[in-house]
Amino acid sequence: MDVQSLQAFIQVAEKSSFSRAAEALFITQPAVSKRIASLEEQLNQKLFDRIGRSITLTQAGFALLPRARKLLVELEDTRRLLANLSGEVQGPLILATSHHIGLHRLPPLLKNFTQLYPQVKLDMRFQDSEQAYSGVIAGELELAIVTLAPVPDPSLVVVPVWEDQMRFVVAKGHPLTRLSGLQLDDLTHHDAVLPGQQTFTRGIVEQVFREQDLGLNVTLSTNYMETLKMMVSIGLGWSLLPETLIDDSLVILNLDHPPITRPLGFLYHRERTLSNAARRMIQLLEAAKS
Repeated sequence: MDVQSLQAFIQVAEKSSFSRAAEALFITQPAVSKRIASLEEQLNQKLFDRIGRSITLTQAGFALLPRARKLLVELEDTRRLLANLSGEVQGPLILATSHHIGLHRLPPLLKNFTQLYPQVKLDMRFQDSEQAYSGVIAGELELAIVTLAPVPDPSLVVVPVWEDQMRFVVAKGHPLTRLSGLQLDDLTHHDAVLPGQQTFTRGIVEQVFREQDLGLNVTLSTNYMETLKMMVSIGLGWSLLPETLIDDSLVILNLDHPPITRPLGFLYHRERTLSNAARRMIQLLEAAKS
């Protein structure tokens, strides 16, 4: 079994499409089909059922998929281990970060890194924090710099770097700006615009209200903090945003409530080999701790 055939198999299995797998691998659809056919011939097993436009894994395909992923991760680990022996800081570094961190926390650090290590090819992927966690666990990402999960995963090394101070905000002229002695309960009577339901940040907000047996009236959701800020600024509701995002278009609500924060940091798989490039990136992140 060659690496290219396994990569094609995994992409087709994940995307349920030969054409989308071809796009992800930057090759033609006939090339993907040829690699799958070669793999099926080597294994003497049919890996996909093709009924019309529907593509599903056979029993043999289901059995192969986790093992194929593990094989590719181990091969990549071996490549990094051997490359590290030279001591040089070069080659690819696949990392993920959220849009907010990428815009508001990372630019100075990334500028420093690229100046220090010009031979490193950064493959930066903007993803939701939850998706980045899954990518590191699956071995698709070497490093992630994201909002940290409230419950640690034992397979990961997770290191806090920054702490976002979160503030309740509304647009100028919002009815909440006219109330004094604001409590959380006052917010429940007004529309909220918040991150998506499965995000770590949404979980922080819900926990704050749950502790006081309060519900939320969420009318709009998006995973992009900058979009949430826009929604608040035009009067669509209140939200909880990081201080780094707040400007004159928003009004901070002074609630009678302890400060709310969310941890930001980096994570990697504790059982996988880090490249020299990832180790240098971690050094810069450690130095940036606030």
